[in-house]
This record gives sequence, structure tokens and C-alpha cells, in this order.
Amino acid sequence: MIGVFDSGVGGLSVVKEIFKSLPNQKIIYFGDTARLPYGTKGADFVKKYSEKITEWLLGKGANVIVIACHTSSAQAGKYLKERFKNIPIFDMISPCLQELSHFNRIGVIGTPGTIKSRVWDAPNVVSKSCPLFVPLVEEGWIDKEITKEIVKEYLKDFNNIEALVLACTHYPMLEKIIKKITKAKIIDPAKIVTQKLKLFLDDESVVPGENQFFFSDEPYNLKKISKLCLGKEIKPIIYDPF
Repeated sequence: MIGVFDSGVGGLSVVKEIFKSLPNQKIIYFGDTARLPYGTKGADFVKKYSEKITEWLLGKGANVIVIACHTSSAQAGKYLKERFKNIPIFDMISPCLQELSHFNRIGVIGTPGTIKSRVWDAPNVVSKSCPLFVPLVEEGWIDKEITKEIVKEYLKDFNNIEALVLACTHYPMLEKIIKKITKAKIIDPAKIVTQKLKLFLDDESVVPGENQFFFSDEPYNLKKISKLCLGKEIKPIIYDPF
């Protein structure tokens, strides 16, 4: 069973890609909605709760962990891999860094926490935090004119980039608008991570059980977000083990 965690509902965009590529697998998801957003929290906080959630997912039967949250990937990914050495852990950043080696100029947009981590820093990388994107997505404003104007404003300094990394799980839901504003190749890390996950897992036999979606507090606008990501409503289990 694949354990997936995020600071909230954005990780469902990663679940979407896992469902597409690994339909026989089962997922246990944990969205830490009681403590979101991780993107504006300190590194120690993010590391602490990323460890707690990983331990909890393993205790619930997960044998593979996907850190869907980019901030957790940036600030706690290395630590978790060292802490849980015998558990396969996939983060949202390492596979992307490998895939982007052939681009000369790269743009990265993410939460303040992801950008401040400096994990994407390189001479050929331009990065920027876009904190307004998350509330726009969670409000369901993915095709409004005001959203287009905000995306334009954030991307105005991204000139001559060849690739644009959507370094937050919410951002792929704005991909249609982003594509209208930049000619750069859009990189969705969820797709890259899922490809790596598929190479690692045997998806020939059906894993028994049901997919489960846990949230540490009532998630905002879950009905809209789950339909946007998964094409259907999901039944949330509200439970805070911490």
C-alpha cells in the first residue's frame, strides 16, 4: 500500500497520477489540514510533522511513502530517507532534478517554504514563490480572469525559460492558464515521481483493500478539489493522530 501525505488537499493531484499509472495499487492518504499551510512554516516544524505522519502511515500498513508536499520534500525529504532507511521514500524534487539536466534555463514556482529552502538554487534556475496560487485553487477559481491576471503578474520575470516546474501540488490545477501565459515546457513533478514509482512497484496483481483519505481537520472545499483532481467526490476520514 502506498502512503501519500501532504499539508492539505493539494496532494490529491499526485494521487490522480498514481491512479492513472498504478490502478491496481491502494493508497492511504493523509492531509494535515489542521496545521496547513506547510509552505509558510519553519523547517523544524515541517520536519517534525513530516516524520510523525510518515510513522503513522507506516503503522497503518503503508510500505512505500510518497512525500506529495513540495515543502516537506525540500525541508524534510533527506531527513526522512535517513530516518527510515529500510522504507522506499519518494519525494517530489529529486526525480525532477534528474529529468531537468538537459534544459539550459529553468523556472521554478512554489510556496515560500519550498523556494526559501534553496533546494532548486542553480545558476540556470529562476525561482519565485507564488503564495496566492493555493487559495485560488482551493476556492475553485481555476479559470477566472482574476486568476489569469495574478498568474501573469507572478510570471512576468520568467523570460526566455525553456521549462517551468510547478513545485507545489496545487499548481498543476492552474496548468491551463499557465500554458496560455508561457511558451515554456510545463513540468509537473507528480508525473515524473509516478513514473519512478511505477518502475519500482509491481502493478500486475491487485492490492486488496480500499483507498483511504485521512485529514487532520475538516478540509476546505474538498468536494470541489476532489472532483477537479479525481473526477469524483471522496469520503474523508477526519482524524488527527497528533
